[in-house]
This record gives sequence, C-alpha cells and structure tokens, in this order.
Amino acid sequence: MSVVNQGSPETASQVQSMFGAIAKRYDFLNSFLSLGIDKSWRDEAVKTVFEKDAMRILDVATGTADLALALKRERITAEVIGVDFAEPMLAIGRQKAAKEQLEVKLEPADGLNLPFPDASFDALTIAYGLRNFSNYQAGLIEFYRVLKPGGRLVILEFPPPPKGLFGQLFRFYFMRVLPLLGGLISGKHEAYEYLPTSVLNFPAPDVLATMMKEAGFDKIRYKLQTFGVSAIHVGDKS
Repeated sequence: MSVVNQGSPETASQVQSMFGAIAKRYDFLNSFLSLGIDKSWRDEAVKTVFEKDAMRILDVATGTADLALALKRERITAEVIGVDFAEPMLAIGRQKAAKEQLEVKLEPADGLNLPFPDASFDALTIAYGLRNFSNYQAGLIEFYRVLKPGGRLVILEFPPPPKGLFGQLFRFYFMRVLPLLGGLISGKHEAYEYLPTSVLNFPAPDVLATMMKEAGFDKIRYKLQTFGVSAIHVGDKS
C-alpha cells in the first residue's frame, strides 16, 4: 500500500520520505484504521490472481509486502517479486518474510519505469498504490508491458467515497477521523492528511475500468468491496 515514483522529483522525494517515516507503524495503522477488513480485501485479490495459472508474479507498490507474502503463502511454488521505492517499507517486508521463512524478493523500483523486460510476468498486482502515481495511464501501460500474453492485472484501490448515507458517513470518517487518529498514533500527520486527498482525486471505478481498456487490457471487470470502501479491478492481457 505504499508509493511509487510520482514523476516530479520534488514530489516523489516528499512522498517517499513521508511513507518511509511511518513504516514502523504502517501495518498496525492499516489494520486499525480499516477495522481489520483490509485482510479480506487482499485475500480476494489473491484468489483472483490464482484463477489463472500464475507462477511468476510482480507486486508493485508492495509497501511492507502484505500482498506479496499472501500470494507466496497461497502458492509456495510461485516466484513472487515485490517492488516499492520506500526502502524503510521494504526493510520491514524483508523482516516479515524472514520470520515466516517465505522466499519473496523485495526490491526498490519505480512503478512507472519497471526494471524488467517485456512479457516477464504471469500476473501483476498493486494494492492501494496506483493512486500515488503521477500518471495513472502511464502506470497501466507499464503494467501491460511487463505482463506476458494472457497475463492478469489485479488492482486493489480506494475509490472516491460512494454516494448516499454510508458514503457521507465514510467521507466524514475518512476526511476527519482517520487523519486525526493516524496522525496521533504515527506522529506523522501529513501522511494521513495526504491519504484522503489522494483517494478523492482517484478515478471512479468505471473510469478506471475504461483506462484499463485504453491501456490494452480486456476481459475487464471490477467489484466494490465493503459497501464501496475498496474496489478490485481485474484485466487480462490478450
């Protein structure tokens, strides 16, 4: 759920530093602020990846590697690589992998310029990191490039809060309560003030699906999770 290069060196450096600074509290806050539901969202992503015979998987914006490790647990014979540009996050991910004795390669990399040849992976996942890209479409095109023909892209992301009463309540929690609690616990208020802004600026689920199609993906589908708090998008490379 961490970040990738944002295009502007100044902005990238600021965001990289911000997420690196909260790395030690990151896993606890994710679970606490999502009321523990984030694990079920990742579990659904893992199942979706393995609807196809994926044996080489790239997890972009891997953060502390929660999704990468979940993928490896599900299929121990798969090669799983996680990339992120916040090294403190990767360091924690490596510690978690070592503790579980799971062989997951975690490397620093820019999600807009992935250091892999064309057609390298059977599947590519990204959990709550796409909204931090300076150019969503460029990211999708880069994902398409490194996937093999027949490969699958699975995106987890926070869409803008839904309409209706629940959406209003969630917007209040997201805009007021979450930044306050996250800031108090982590001591880094700017990180949890940034989060709601990045979500509100992210494309709606149907718009993201259209962007995936324009990047070359087909068989695109998406599903809202937990009343629209999260969304999972799936697309295949033809």
